[in-house]
Amino acid sequence: MSLFNNKKDDLKEKAVKASKEAISAIISKDMYVTGEISFKGKARIDGTVEGNVKGEYLVLSENGKIKGDLILDSLVCHGSIEGNVDSKLVTAQSTAQIVGKLVAANLTVESGARLEGEIQAASNQKKTEIKRPLQPAQADKKP
Repeated sequence: MSLFNNKKDDLKEKAVKASKEAISAIISKDMYVTGEISFKGKARIDGTVEGNVKGEYLVLSENGKIKGDLILDSLVCHGSIEGNVDSKLVTAQSTAQIVGKLVAANLTVESGARLEGEIQAASNQKKTEIKRPLQPAQADKKP
């Protein structure tokens, strides 16, 4: 029995479960989509999307390109993204290129991946701030 609920473990379990599900939608490498995409379940993009993407579990292949903002539960990125990413779980593979603000509760980055922009990777748990003195304590001096 666990004393604390570990949200990172819950996210990983959900990602593993979703990765085993069948892909419900595919944008092939020969397709170019302009406009907003919204989906449920698992989707794979091998082609190019110019527009915002909102959904649950997305796999962006090495050939896949997205120019727009993403709001997802889980992202496995092998391709390139030019836009902001907001996802609970992000895995940037070695071929990934993400340019823009990246916000993730759990972020995994393989060696070789290129991330450019502001990155916020932390759980939703409240962080305790470490307070440090501005100057070291000095001994009392007597005149």
